[in-house]
Amino acid sequence: MGYVSFAPIKQQNRPALPNLRSLSLLQRCFAILAVLMLVAGCATTAPPESVLAVPAPAQKYAAIVVDAKTGKQMFEVNSTAQRYPASLTKMMTLYLLFEAMESGRVSKETQIPVSDYAASQPPTKLRFRHGETIDVDSAIRAIVVKSANDVAVAVGEALGGSEQQFAATMTAKARQLGMTSTVFRNASGLPDDGQYTTARDMAVLGMALRSRFPQHFHYFSESDFMFRGKLVRGHNDMLGRVRGVDGIKTGYIRASGFNIVTSYNADGRQLIVVVMGADSARQRNDHVEALIQRSLAPASADTKTKLMFADQQ
Repeated sequence: MGYVSFAPIKQQNRPALPNLRSLSLLQRCFAILAVLMLVAGCATTAPPESVLAVPAPAQKYAAIVVDAKTGKQMFEVNSTAQRYPASLTKMMTLYLLFEAMESGRVSKETQIPVSDYAASQPPTKLRFRHGETIDVDSAIRAIVVKSANDVAVAVGEALGGSEQQFAATMTAKARQLGMTSTVFRNASGLPDDGQYTTARDMAVLGMALRSRFPQHFHYFSESDFMFRGKLVRGHNDMLGRVRGVDGIKTGYIRASGFNIVTSYNADGRQLIVVVMGADSARQRNDHVEALIQRSLAPASADTKTKLMFADQQ
């Protein structure tokens, strides 16, 4: 089984995870000011490190850019600090679903039952009635495009017996992939104080999805799909915005801010860009675009840190 692992990098002081309740007004003002300064500084190609760095008061912010071919870290801020993953969690839900497809346990046509518990999850969701099912192919699209919480939980129950058992499997798989600072408590990414990750770990997972399941990676580039005769549109606005961006996943809960893992693949370059804790989707996307531009521009050697890339059986 393929996996991606990083060599240890210099540890930073890790701020405690913010409480699920809102930050104080002063803290929020500092955070907003800090990230606004960040976005303003990203207007030019390849801005300097001092402009891209976010001050300490931005307690939710973290970012990393990795060259997916060489494993080189090209940029990072707070990349090993614990953060709430929000719907980035669903990347692992899909990883395990892809594994089940590879092993023959399920096929694209397999019907997944949606329990009353799964159907009761808060939005976003597809809204199922008692006793309804969804096929695996539609379930993948629902999770990628719609970020449907009811479908993610249904997948977890189908593969794990219960969402709790599935979350334990998710965490075990994270360790196997080299995600050393991630704990999963559910299949959807809905708020849970005990569920956390890091930008670095999300980069590991993004790289693992591409290297392990290239035949399924096309799902992450889809921006809409048909379900029950209706067109369901997504909200990953990075698709089509920057040439070469081909996925992967967005996420948001109040405690995390706006998160994204983005895959870039063009002109012989492959990047994984992770941004967590932005104040809005637009701000997050602006920052991702600036980081891509910076990473594709000529960079001095002292802005890169070598990391190990491994793909082992």
